[in-house]
Amino acid sequence: MKSKKEFILALQELRIDNIRKQKRGLHFIMASVFIWIIVLIIHLSPLPIIKKNLFIFCCSTPLTFLAYLLSLILKIDFQNKGNPLSGLGLLISLNQLLYILIAMWVYAAMPEKMLMVYAMIFGAHLLPYGWLYQSKCYYAFSIIIPFVALLLSIYNSTILIAAFMFLIEIVFCILLIIENKKDGVFKIDEK
Repeated sequence: MKSKKEFILALQELRIDNIRKQKRGLHFIMASVFIWIIVLIIHLSPLPIIKKNLFIFCCSTPLTFLAYLLSLILKIDFQNKGNPLSGLGLLISLNQLLYILIAMWVYAAMPEKMLMVYAMIFGAHLLPYGWLYQSKCYYAFSIIIPFVALLLSIYNSTILIAAFMFLIEIVFCILLIIENKKDGVFKIDEK
């Protein structure tokens, strides 16, 4: 039986391994930039809000595929199967699917607020990744995104929310790259 200190050290080693091999999930955040530009384009279109919202649900589907392609380009271990914390990362993402039910309800009840709820769900789901990846970026954006999406919805402009999400995801990527470089994540030889 391991002592508490040994357990914490082993857990920390797993987290560091995950950070190094998955580059703090940079591939997923970069993929979300593409998703949010599509959302912005949808909201710039003259379509009725109900159709825009339907397309938003549809345009989220290529996220994992885009993240996989980016992981190949960036040489990121997409699954890191040898690390049990990778399964935790997947569980955190799958948990977001349960919250999408709220967005589906808003889709029918208050379609003009659906994008706000969608953005809030996206932002809030980042919080546990702050712990998993030991990342101030994830912590900060998990709070900033929901609050700013809420404030922007006061003006009832889905275009503002979509543009904010696109721009904030670019900033998130840049800061995540800086955080990874600062911690030497890009300098580590992978096995």
